Amino acid sequence: MRQIRALRIAAVAAGIALMATGCGATSKSSTGSESSGAAKPITGLQIMVPNTPGGGYDTTARAAAKVLADEKITSNTEVFNLAGAGGTVGLARVVNEKGNGDLAMLMGLGVVGASYTNKSESKLTQTTPLARLIEEPGAIMVSKDSPYKTIDDLVKAWKANPGSIAVGGGSSPGGPDHLLPMQLAGAVGIDATKVNFVSYDGGGDLLPAILGNKLGFAASGAGEYLEQIKSGEVRVLATSGEKRLEGVDAPTLKESNIDLVFTNWRGIVAPPGISEDDKKSLIAALEKMHGSAGWKEALKTHSWTDAFITGDEFQKFLTDQDKRVADVLTKLGLA
Repeated sequence: MRQIRALRIAAVAAGIALMATGCGATSKSSTGSESSGAAKPITGLQIMVPNTPGGGYDTTARAAAKVLADEKITSNTEVFNLAGAGGTVGLARVVNEKGNGDLAMLMGLGVVGASYTNKSESKLTQTTPLARLIEEPGAIMVSKDSPYKTIDDLVKAWKANPGSIAVGGGSSPGGPDHLLPMQLAGAVGIDATKVNFVSYDGGGDLLPAILGNKLGFAASGAGEYLEQIKSGEVRVLATSGEKRLEGVDAPTLKESNIDLVFTNWRGIVAPPGISEDDKKSLIAALEKMHGSAGWKEALKTHSWTDAFITGDEFQKFLTDQDKRVADVLTKLGLA
């Protein structure tokens, strides 16, 4: 857990907003074509989650693995966690596993940012992009016992004494759970250098802090906390998408007269240097998963927005995101 203060974003909020907009074993009998890659189940697939169990990456990876297995697209698939340094421990593992077609990693905007704020020698641009899977808005959340009943209540108290309210997020500086409250501060007129941000290594670590009233509020994806939201243990004050989040009884920030829209995304990458046959087989498997009824149900269950792109298109997206994050964090003095 780290306390992060000095973060000037006023000059770069527009740039950050632009950003907001594991896996792979291949069939040992694959011939490399997309049709043959999808013909037989891929065996021995390992999906790495680069943070703790219970967070957004973990939830997404396990949902994908279940659909892949249920649809008989893969067999003997393993999902495992390798947490540390905002996802960069896992990133280093993937980059160092050059040519390993049996390994890939579930990742997203948070790992992009952490690769710079943690001065990681490994970068996502070194990996083999497979597919972007989903995007989701952020949520501003408090415990059921919080004195803040509405986003207006929170903003009023926060503006009165920004440093006295601890703001938690399940990502490192530069990740989505950090960028959202920093942008929110700017949108409501708070000096971001006074924000008291507390970083947790994934949603699984953040949840106890929310429930235990260790934070004034938390910013993260609502999909990670739907069970607690539905039970009333966690109260959502607002969400950050263009539209209200289905299944969550809370207004958007824009509805609350706060001019901010922010979304996060998640995808899957493989190690560098995998064969073209392995890459085609993995992408074909993910395309088949994406077209299944099981994946559509997973999107609905977790309140995720379908944002599926693959291969070269995802590679261009990832390169653009990497550059935007690097530019913004350099201006913030964090890279």
